[in-house]
Amino acid sequence: MVLILTVLEIVAPVGLLGAIGYLWVKTGHEYRMEFITRLSMTLSVPALIFTALMKTELEPAALTAVTLAAIVAYGALTLILWGVVKGLGLDRRTYLAPLIFGNTGNVGLPLAMFAFGEAGLGYAVVIFAVMMVWSFTFGIWLVSGGGSPWRIVREPAMGATMLGALFLWQGWHTPVWLTNSLTLLGQIAIPMMLITLGVAVARLTPGRLGRAVWLSLMRAVLTVAVAVAVGRFFALDQVAFAVLVVQISTPVAVTSYMLAEKYGADADAVAGLVIASTLLAIITLPLTLGFLI
Repeated sequence: MVLILTVLEIVAPVGLLGAIGYLWVKTGHEYRMEFITRLSMTLSVPALIFTALMKTELEPAALTAVTLAAIVAYGALTLILWGVVKGLGLDRRTYLAPLIFGNTGNVGLPLAMFAFGEAGLGYAVVIFAVMMVWSFTFGIWLVSGGGSPWRIVREPAMGATMLGALFLWQGWHTPVWLTNSLTLLGQIAIPMMLITLGVAVARLTPGRLGRAVWLSLMRAVLTVAVAVAVGRFFALDQVAFAVLVVQISTPVAVTSYMLAEKYGADADAVAGLVIASTLLAIITLPLTLGFLI
């Protein structure tokens, strides 16, 4: 009973803020997705990443292990899912990227923070950064049939990641007034991302939902299995291991739908994956957290 209450305390804020965004749109209120997304990805998320890395008290060796584990986990998922998509005869441009990349920002960061505190958030930010690099290089190349791998360099979140890593490595800190300002700016990132996730789901039009459901079930099992195997291989500590499993197994990212829409893949099919995996996560994520806590 205590475990159930603990898991509900972790998951409830995520679900509640997502529901607020969903209901906000469904009741006819305006929500300027482009403005909020740009504000979040240009200012608040970079501030959150930078301050989380700068203030983290985790050992550099532990962060290195998590980084390597995340790289190996995403590499393994890419190879396995490439074979699955090819074996099932699915369109690679449409299905491969969404199956690989989870919602490590909107869902993973809040869950890591609520479940494992500042230490968990530090690990989650590192895994989020690894996912971003792979998503904005290989992911865009995959969906678009081309694209420049240098696009990632122009992303503010990646600049914040590299700068935060430098400060962490050197033990530097910004002046208190600047740290407080950046921390305050970063604090709006998580609620904004969760509300925006609800808005995005409310606006999606699912396509071929039957296929999306069984693909999401397959993905849920596979991502947890890969994350557990990689975490055990690298002998991660308890918190790092738990965060790796949660981050890798988050539902399909809404950005996958946006990229499919932008580059001419089957956006309707990707929307179905987003909705199916997000609804499935209402069951799978609490079960996963219950196993990890």
